Amino acid sequence: MAVVEQLLRSETDGAISFGNHELAQKAKVEDYKHAGDLLKVKTYNEITKLEKNGTFLYESVPGTSVFNFKEQADSVVFTVVGDKDAQITVGLSDETEYEVFVGGNSIGKMKTGLGGKLSLSVELENAGEVPVKIVRA
Repeated sequence: MAVVEQLLRSETDGAISFGNHELAQKAKVEDYKHAGDLLKVKTYNEITKLEKNGTFLYESVPGTSVFNFKEQADSVVFTVVGDKDAQITVGLSDETEYEVFVGGNSIGKMKTGLGGKLSLSVELENAGEVPVKIVRA
């Protein structure tokens, strides 16, 4: 399966890729500059966490590798890879309803709370790459 060898990288289309779910020990990259923001990633096989400008943006348990993560005004899209099914939490707007698509299929609408966090489960075991799209409803 694919991993992000350098732990955090900018893509040519403005997206980022991050995480390495195959690492046995924790690794991190701090103060990574991307599109005017400072990013920080911590990753290994048990957890992957991404922060932007000191604010929570993404977390998965167990760890995942994330490709082409792109935030837009009304959506977040990315492709996730992992060895085991994962619980993923994404930082979004407070108290907002989103429709969530996993593997191209809608899994329904979810509303964030005051903290703006939205959690979903993604079946990754033996699945390869799974696209995720979260769109403001």
